[in-house]
Amino acid sequence: MATTTKNPTASATRNKRRAARGAQLTKEQNAESGFTASATLSDNLQKVLVDLIELASQGKQAHWNVVGKNFRDTHRQLDEIIESAREFSDDVAERMRALHALPDGRSDTVAETTSLPEFPQGEIATTEVIDLVTERLENTVATCRDVHDAVDEEDPTSADLLHQILEKLEQYAWMVSAENRVPKQG
Repeated sequence: MATTTKNPTASATRNKRRAARGAQLTKEQNAESGFTASATLSDNLQKVLVDLIELASQGKQAHWNVVGKNFRDTHRQLDEIIESAREFSDDVAERMRALHALPDGRSDTVAETTSLPEFPQGEIATTEVIDLVTERLENTVATCRDVHDAVDEEDPTSADLLHQILEKLEQYAWMVSAENRVPKQG
């Protein structure tokens, strides 16, 4: 009967994570050619990417834990936001790859570099979820707007992608926030 000896060094290093490096650029290989993103363009698209990934993740957290009045509508609306954030993050990452940039969507990188605040744990009332999700939508929009002009200056095609993201996320922010608004009394 063989006995196994555990290597304490191996198990101690197995779960250690490397520091987030963010997006990197590739070297041209084979027949690749065309426009190559600068480090600045790559970094700007990376900022949008991590916020979109985090928006989708936090949206799922809210989706699973929302309770209260208008639960069903809020639950379904969160699904729409999550689906859009996932699609947009894929679009941004694939645009980065088309420009010879390496997107970094690893969980550690996202957690270390997102502009979105941490989402609370546990059940959350629909009214609070509305405010929390609106804040996260607006933060993601702010990131897109912060990098937009620099992205547009270097690559109008990538800026067009940001326009699509902005249009949809601003619409969601308006629609979600309207749930908690009340009309002004004249």
